[in-house]
Amino acid sequence: MFFWIYDMPAWQLALLFAVLFVGATWAGIIFISPFLKLWLKGQEGINDLVGYALSCFGVFYGLLLGLLSVATYQNSSDVGSTVSKEAASLAALYRDVSSYPEPVRTELTGRLRTYTEFVIKKAWPSQRKGEIPPGGVQIMDDFQRVLASFEPTTKGQELLHAEALRQYNDMILLRRQRIQSISTGIPGAMWYVVGVGALINTLLILCFRMRLDIHLVIGGALSFFVGVLIFMVAAMDYPFRGEVSIGPEAFELIYTSLMSR
Repeated sequence: MFFWIYDMPAWQLALLFAVLFVGATWAGIIFISPFLKLWLKGQEGINDLVGYALSCFGVFYGLLLGLLSVATYQNSSDVGSTVSKEAASLAALYRDVSSYPEPVRTELTGRLRTYTEFVIKKAWPSQRKGEIPPGGVQIMDDFQRVLASFEPTTKGQELLHAEALRQYNDMILLRRQRIQSISTGIPGAMWYVVGVGALINTLLILCFRMRLDIHLVIGGALSFFVGVLIFMVAAMDYPFRGEVSIGPEAFELIYTSLMSR
């Protein structure tokens, strides 16, 4: 996968895909199509035959791109839901430990604030590069050590402590799911199939026999739409990469509305 594409703004990436596909098709029509026409000139009804082949191929290739689009969107939506749940669990845990007696309350809330700052300022920039950010495990291990060492002295503290432990476990599970999603994307073999399909689509377009200007318009339109579809799949492929990605807004909201008061 060419990860450098995620360093580009979304509109530039879309323009790149459109120019690449349309430009390749137009170049093929101008320089390759004349030779194909000489090769196919003895075949009657070539446009009808190519049209049938392109229609059949378009069904399968369109189905592939459609399924990939749905899959990448669903994956991005699921990861976004995981991030929201993790932030909500973090907020609930912060409220729980805010009711602990001193001095453990100050220590626990301070560590959660440190962890939230780490997620916003360090973890997310690393995730956008496809890297697993170091440091978060140590912060949460220190938090767990302090939380586990607390000894409730009343029935109310026992219930509060049990709920805090449950929220902590839920947050750690959701955090692990988020980290695993950093490198989750479409397999390379699938991208190979998409590339081969795009090449076959272009070759079929080149086989049509028609006026040059009409050939350029029709071929360019078909290639433009294929390029836009592939751009959409690529842009949503990795949920934390690029401009079309999941941001830390859920954690920022918790930090500003709850932890900074």
